[in-house]
Amino acid sequence: MRKFFRRIFRLLFLAILVVLAIVIFKTYTFHSMQVAIDPVPRAAADEKAPERLAGAVRFETVSFEDRMDTLPFLNLDTFLQTTFPRVFERMERIDVAAPSLVLKWAGAKPMLPPVLLMGHLDVVPTEKETIAEWTESPFSGKIGDGFVWGRGTLDDKLNVMGLLESADALLEQNYQPERTIYFSFGHDEELGGRNGAARIADYFKNQGIRFEYVLDEGLLILDGALPGLTRPLAMIGTSEKGEATLRLEVRLDEGGHSSMPPGETAIGILSEALNRLHENPCPARLDGPTLELLQHAGPETSPFFRALFANTWLTKGMLIRQFSQSASSNAVVRTTTAPTIVHAGVKNNVLPSTGYAMVNFRIIPGETPESVAGYVEKTIREPRIAVTILPGAVPPSPVSPTNTFGFQAIEKTIRQIFPEAVVSPALVIAQTDSRHFTGLSDAVYRFTPIRLTKADLSRIHGINERISVDGYQDLLRFYGQLIVNSTQ
Repeated sequence: MRKFFRRIFRLLFLAILVVLAIVIFKTYTFHSMQVAIDPVPRAAADEKAPERLAGAVRFETVSFEDRMDTLPFLNLDTFLQTTFPRVFERMERIDVAAPSLVLKWAGAKPMLPPVLLMGHLDVVPTEKETIAEWTESPFSGKIGDGFVWGRGTLDDKLNVMGLLESADALLEQNYQPERTIYFSFGHDEELGGRNGAARIADYFKNQGIRFEYVLDEGLLILDGALPGLTRPLAMIGTSEKGEATLRLEVRLDEGGHSSMPPGETAIGILSEALNRLHENPCPARLDGPTLELLQHAGPETSPFFRALFANTWLTKGMLIRQFSQSASSNAVVRTTTAPTIVHAGVKNNVLPSTGYAMVNFRIIPGETPESVAGYVEKTIREPRIAVTILPGAVPPSPVSPTNTFGFQAIEKTIRQIFPEAVVSPALVIAQTDSRHFTGLSDAVYRFTPIRLTKADLSRIHGINERISVDGYQDLLRFYGQLIVNSTQ
């Protein structure tokens, strides 16, 4: 018996040594994937550029669910033409999906596939109840304390104005791109882009145009984004989550009176189903863009975290548990579940025979609205509840590769303008207009060249939206350099 236990001990000890050897080897060979690029000299700042951004912010181009207020968009269009006359004189304006704006900067070599650079003109509404909490009025465009304040400074007039400013500066230098560039600025991104970006994409499709790469708003440069990483992380979105709202509806043969409730009620059955979904979230997965993020950023972390990220074959379960601890990181490892509407009953002493709930799912790449519906049916195990996918469901976008000309151009530009940043692919948990263009290019990316802290993220769609003047100047430098890197 002693020999048996000694043999078991030796085998266990040997297994531990083998595991340790693999961990050490993988950690040692977990080399940096950062591209070595020299930063470009810092160009002189255009002191008037923040004022022009502030001017654009003052147009209340709000996307409302129930109406379209066109006048602010028309006034913004006039402002852009007045502010950038050189752009509108030297570029071709394509008449499609007004009041969206589409411009073509013809390249000297039309045989090269063009590039599409995107933004959007509309902004989200501001709740009247919160206006008093703003340091500056949401549409004041006030410049103060080193910031431009107002709705659109982070989402998304900074990108519209930044692209036009950068193009105008290059035109002033008589720069001639070899590759054609299109600029696409939709007017209803906050509503899904059905009348803006979707129609623009249809135009390009009908013209037979495919793009070398597409760049839209998206992820940014974030401080404190990853444990063990002391440098800012520049995340290029290579995919974005899909979305589906499922209707869960229960119908019983009869309701009843509240004085004599049966053992089961429509509300009780529906509540039990929602509780099962809450207790059994969609399975987590560490793959795709999120795994690529760890592979690109992991080598730049401290030794302990470097070992964790280098050995996901061993640490995947622990990493998933850690990711699941916060709402933001949980969203990049699983399809999220969010009940948004529950309805049943019309009177306080009448038991309803029917009831329904609307549950919103943000779908991770590798899953579909149909697979999510199947998971829901399997989880609730309730044949009396009908599960229906509502119209408007959107699958996750395809994952764009990182070995393309487009990704490398964006990566190179980040390293030139933000040399301290670690560059990595990542998953966008929101939706952007870029999803309408995934059929027009295999290389669709989502990145906004600004550096923020986690505390700043709540300003996007929130109170006190603002961008620093210095940050905006860096954005201008980025777009100018990106255009050159993409078209020479």
